[in-house]
Amino acid sequence: MKSSTKLIAALCAACFVTVAAFAADLSGTWKWTQPGRNGGPGFEQTLRLELKGDTLTGTMLGMEGPQGKIPDVAIADASYKDGTVSFSVTREFNGNKRTSKFQGRLEGDTIKGSVERPGRDGNVMKSDWTATRAK
Repeated sequence: MKSSTKLIAALCAACFVTVAAFAADLSGTWKWTQPGRNGGPGFEQTLRLELKGDTLTGTMLGMEGPQGKIPDVAIADASYKDGTVSFSVTREFNGNKRTSKFQGRLEGDTIKGSVERPGRDGNVMKSDWTATRAK
């Protein structure tokens, strides 16, 4: 009887360790290709995330765009709970600030979800978002 109790305790401990390791698995570098406007060529986006305890921080890396250099920007309103990640990114273009809101579900080395961003005439554009962990 004692050996089965010890076995159950060991299995429970292993499950807790596995769950803790899974929760911390969000930290790292993530990449995806964002489609271009009106069917134009897409461009690669890179995001670095760090999860410490319940605090999620990160940076959307800049790039060289068609209209010049786009700088790195910190993410805001970031959270990670029960496998769901969400954050926003605000970039400034020609004096105008544009905020994109990302939400997704962590599935191994993939985050799948959606992104909402401002469109023309005050409309909100929504599209799918799938990022993979850079190795």
